[in-house]
Amino acid sequence: MKTKKIKRDKVNVITLGCSKNLVDSEVLMGQLKGNGISVIHESKKDDFNIVIVNTCGFIDKAKEESVNTILQFAEAKSKGYIEKLYVTGCLSQRYKDNLEQEIPEVDAYFGTLEMPLLLNKFNADYKHELIGERVLTTSNHYAYLKISEGCNRKCSFCAIPLMRGLHVSRSIEEIVNEAKLLATQGVKELMLIAQELTYYGLDIYKKRKLPELLDALCEVNGIEWIRLHYAYPAQFPLEIIDAIKRQPKICHYLDMPLQHASDTILKGMKRNITQAETRELIGIIRDKIPDIAIRTTMLVGFPGEGEKEFEELLDFVKEMKFDRLGAFTYSHEENTSGYKLKDELSEQTKQDRANLLMEVQGEISYEHNQNKIGKTYKVIIDSKEGDYFYGRTEYDSPEVDNQVLIPAKDNYCRIGDFVEVEITDAAEFDLYAKLK
Repeated sequence: MKTKKIKRDKVNVITLGCSKNLVDSEVLMGQLKGNGISVIHESKKDDFNIVIVNTCGFIDKAKEESVNTILQFAEAKSKGYIEKLYVTGCLSQRYKDNLEQEIPEVDAYFGTLEMPLLLNKFNADYKHELIGERVLTTSNHYAYLKISEGCNRKCSFCAIPLMRGLHVSRSIEEIVNEAKLLATQGVKELMLIAQELTYYGLDIYKKRKLPELLDALCEVNGIEWIRLHYAYPAQFPLEIIDAIKRQPKICHYLDMPLQHASDTILKGMKRNITQAETRELIGIIRDKIPDIAIRTTMLVGFPGEGEKEFEELLDFVKEMKFDRLGAFTYSHEENTSGYKLKDELSEQTKQDRANLLMEVQGEISYEHNQNKIGKTYKVIIDSKEGDYFYGRTEYDSPEVDNQVLIPAKDNYCRIGDFVEVEITDAAEFDLYAKLK
């Protein structure tokens, strides 16, 4: 088949992995657009001739998805459906040499910090004046705001520092300017993201500055909700909780991945915290803000996790009754310190444990949700699908948490608006409501 002819280059950016990757894609698209290049995100049409795949290299499943996506577009290129294929992101950063050998159909591979080199392929310059300008791929009313890059932690299971480097904070001024720009575009909710939020500022200000950053962001007109993602529990600075408490714009929500509850496993993971210290921290946070929703993630199947250690984790989750919880299975990552340990558990055992943990969390979530029936909440409307408008409370982040379903037959809502609702019914992970 002949390569199709398109009068003007059009780039299709494919994003895999986490929200931090999504922000990187949005920044890349902003740079391409600023250089006069037509760009689209994950187009379902057949109207592009260049593809950029922004990959994830975090765990086995993510790596497999990235490789399969590259192979899909490599085949499309070999058949003449597209003209150029570029690969960037974490997988490319980590395995560039291997990928170049295994999938030579790709025109060029780029690491996580090589955007200027990628732009050069389009005869485009990296424009510093475009810093903060992004092509939003989310709904217009919310956006992710990356406050730092990389991580200085040495968790034994994590390869992120290998792919993203050490922690580098952005300045308060730069972040606030980006928030102001997002607000002019209609963004009302900011999800602050970093590999490690609590470390913010230590590198450039020589002290933790997240509370000061939060105070500055709360001054931005148009921003009504600010949400915190990915806070490390060890040596947690409680000043952050004080900021959440005193600033009405900051959602009573904290994403704090704990990873495990067994002291044996926590030590093996190099998390620098014990179960007792974790309990104390959660108790303090809940005492300061009784209605705070704590989201956490747990990693099951780490080397050394026997039935005893897993039962400790289950008991801990049952007792803590986290508002939101996700479970992941351990992936044996080369060049991490955990790689030296023997990965003895079968993938099936790991998955069975993850499933059991989520069954327990499902029961906890159902109990929490039942207690919400009859109560009133402020909700932001994200979408309309079928017979329902879909929204979220301040206790829920997009994509990963509960949704509020409002029947469209009896209620009218505008996407992006805040509304008051009364909860009428509740399921395991969803709430049903009517407008007040």
